[in-house]
Amino acid sequence: MFSKTRKLLFLSLIVVLLTTAISACSTSKSSDVHLDMMSMDQMPAEVQSAPATVQTAYQFAAANPEVMQNIPCYCGCGSVGHTSNYDCYVSGKDAESKITFDNHALGCSICVDITQDVMRMLRDGKSPQDARTYVDTKYSQYGPSNIP
Repeated sequence: MFSKTRKLLFLSLIVVLLTTAISACSTSKSSDVHLDMMSMDQMPAEVQSAPATVQTAYQFAAANPEVMQNIPCYCGCGSVGHTSNYDCYVSGKDAESKITFDNHALGCSICVDITQDVMRMLRDGKSPQDARTYVDTKYSQYGPSNIP
């Protein structure tokens, strides 16, 4: 029915396709990148009872001020004094670096969506500047940036 050469060629093609598929799956950067997250037990009760996406946004923002202080928010929170997306989660730190959390992001999907996008991009191997550019492009439709 089929010649030995055709069978061998067919099997070789299958092996190449399977090898390519397995290789593509195993090179995902998402699993290689670890994001710093603040422990949930350090979060206020309101955050602990919030939806999972809100919880992880708070955990990430609190643990990564150097990233999030350079990411703008476009929800209009600049009018309440926020100067970055970080301010939507953290309102201050005392002399012992104890964080005072802001409850703004508990009720603002734009703030949380921005943070989730930054987290995804960092997991995908993008730089914080790449994330900033993406946020500026995607969210500027909602209003002005809160970064002066």
